[in-house]
Amino acid sequence: MNGKIEFHADVQKALIEKKAVVALESTVISHGLPYPENVETALNMEKAVRYGGAIPATIAILRGRIHVGLTPDQLEYLATRPMAQVRKCSRRDLPLALARQEDGATTVAGTMIVAHLAGIEIFATGGIGGVHRGHPFDVSADLAELGRTPVTVVSSGAKSILDLASTREVLETNGVPVIGYGTDEMPAFYSRSSGLSVDVRVDSAEEVAAIIIARQSLDLQVGLLVTVPVPEADEFDPTEAEEAITQATQEADEAAIHGPASTPWLLRRVSELTDGRSLKANLALLRNNGRVAGKIAAALANA
Repeated sequence: MNGKIEFHADVQKALIEKKAVVALESTVISHGLPYPENVETALNMEKAVRYGGAIPATIAILRGRIHVGLTPDQLEYLATRPMAQVRKCSRRDLPLALARQEDGATTVAGTMIVAHLAGIEIFATGGIGGVHRGHPFDVSADLAELGRTPVTVVSSGAKSILDLASTREVLETNGVPVIGYGTDEMPAFYSRSSGLSVDVRVDSAEEVAAIIIARQSLDLQVGLLVTVPVPEADEFDPTEAEEAITQATQEADEAAIHGPASTPWLLRRVSELTDGRSLKANLALLRNNGRVAGKIAAALANA
């Protein structure tokens, strides 16, 4: 894989010196937000990781080559490419994008795979994928990846457009430890609580680092899911969020929008229905997750 991976100089230096590094996904750039908000969000995530004490490594595929860490020009390139010309890359898509020399944006699953290949333990995102509402057989590859790829994913739980209870069950089935960072409940993305329990609560980055070290000592090939609630000041009203999600889900079913296209469509539609208030919460939790991931990576590097 060495010939297929290009490292940003700062990321490579940090990895060689065993300093803190946090991987970041790229679907939020190509499929999540319009330009220029997508670039601004990506740069803010990187700033948040640095604020937490780590080097950010945004992962993407550009012209058939995997990049671990992007330059500002590369971020701009990815952000301005038409969505249809950027492959959304999960496990199944990575060899296709490489062989066909395509541009690709990595999902949670795709980012986990590349992060593991690159030797990066910590990965920050907004929310993981899961079981889709009303479509129990439409299950995100993120859940399977968490069950077999040893990377620690920092998120605000699963996206609340999903069936959260079923998603929690699949995580349990796959043997994925769900850690609550300052919370006893798995967050519900826009909202701070879901009513679903976590496996253990921690209140510091050092506690997460200790769990990672214990998992590594056992050589368990499983990820860790660290769930971080959206900051209280930025939480979106759960009742209003649920009303918008219900309407958006019904509209998606009526329009036969399913599979990989459904998540970005639903997130955009919920934002429209809430006059951007859900998006505000989404952006806030992204920044907060980046900062927390940076702290965890720093604690792990210093352990």
